[in-house]
Amino acid sequence: MDKLVIEGGVPLTGGIDISGSKNAALPILFASILLSEPARIANVPDLRDIHTTLKLLNVLGCACAYDDHEVRTQPGKLLPEAPYDLVRTMRASVLCLGPLLARIGQARVALPGGCAIGARPVDQHLKGLECMGASFQLEEGYILGRCRRLTGARITFDMPTVGGTENLLMAAVLAEGETLLENAAREPEVVDLANFLRACGANIEGHGTDVIRIQGVAALHGADYAVMPDRIEAGTFLVAAGITGGELLLRHCPFDALEAVIRKLCHMGMEITQTPQGVLARCAGPLHGTDVKTQPYPGFPTDMQAQIMALMCLADGASVVEESIFENRYMHVLELVRLGAQIKVSGHTAMVRGVQGLTGAPVMASDLRASASLVLAGLAARGRTEVRRIYHLDRGYEHIEHKLTAVGARIRREQE
Repeated sequence: MDKLVIEGGVPLTGGIDISGSKNAALPILFASILLSEPARIANVPDLRDIHTTLKLLNVLGCACAYDDHEVRTQPGKLLPEAPYDLVRTMRASVLCLGPLLARIGQARVALPGGCAIGARPVDQHLKGLECMGASFQLEEGYILGRCRRLTGARITFDMPTVGGTENLLMAAVLAEGETLLENAAREPEVVDLANFLRACGANIEGHGTDVIRIQGVAALHGADYAVMPDRIEAGTFLVAAGITGGELLLRHCPFDALEAVIRKLCHMGMEITQTPQGVLARCAGPLHGTDVKTQPYPGFPTDMQAQIMALMCLADGASVVEESIFENRYMHVLELVRLGAQIKVSGHTAMVRGVQGLTGAPVMASDLRASASLVLAGLAARGRTEVRRIYHLDRGYEHIEHKLTAVGARIRREQE
């Protein structure tokens, strides 16, 4: 098992290329199950979850191969079972459910695993697919789904759900008739999936709003498509510039998709501007506390909560974080406290009082974004910080230590 060792206190300066979005690439890869022709998907990040997905697609009968951030898919004879050994490590694996039902009318998918950040039930996925004509049983940890042919339906989500919107969007493109998804998720990654499906011949309108209209088609052809840049990786490096008092140029940064994050960072005292070369982020003066409430897009993303909390630890005054998406997403708090932070949690709310400085210490990562917050805190802390259990980090950040080393960080990967 690996750990990251960080000697902090160095302002980061230089340029960083933002990788393709993991959260956009995963549903786009699962959408290849729907295609009757080969596809080429570019700008795919080199991450553990990506390679797990490719293994799963090959097991399902959709041949695919990864080479230098590009995936080529080849349709084949599809099989219905997504086995537990692959699904258990990755929440997004449930996204094969809708495409399999749309293509072959059956699916046997193990209940998914992933980060331990709270309950993320798939009931919204199943209820929507039942409205389209599927029936389900739960058997020995597997979801068993069957249908003759999915038919269009009017589906209203109880709450915006990214995975549920993506699963039903994929199912609906080959369903008979029209499907209306109401209270749909508006995240840029949902829009990217819809744009990929449209490039393959799907008839979709309204993506990016809370009402998506899909007219089913008989078949989807292949396409060449590039995945959008990763807004959460970009947001993490924006915080890295601020927490170290540095200046970073982020190339291929999705500025518009980060509006809520950039607005809060600028309120805290950072300067973030668009230039012809990329997005320039710097922190020339003292940071100030702010309040954040996580919300579905276009609100402040839950996937940036842990990172901005690390920045709040060094900001003047008090900051308040309210986590409204996941009920168990403060596991990084105790580890930040080990580095000298002053944070108190009450229910879904965390109160952060800024301190003059953080001090290095051994810390333990509990999930993907918690890992990022501990790396950020370690970059700012005096002395040596060891971030352990970074296999979480490798699920969502492509070679993060290499990118940080290139802009001046003293960080290295070691075996525990």
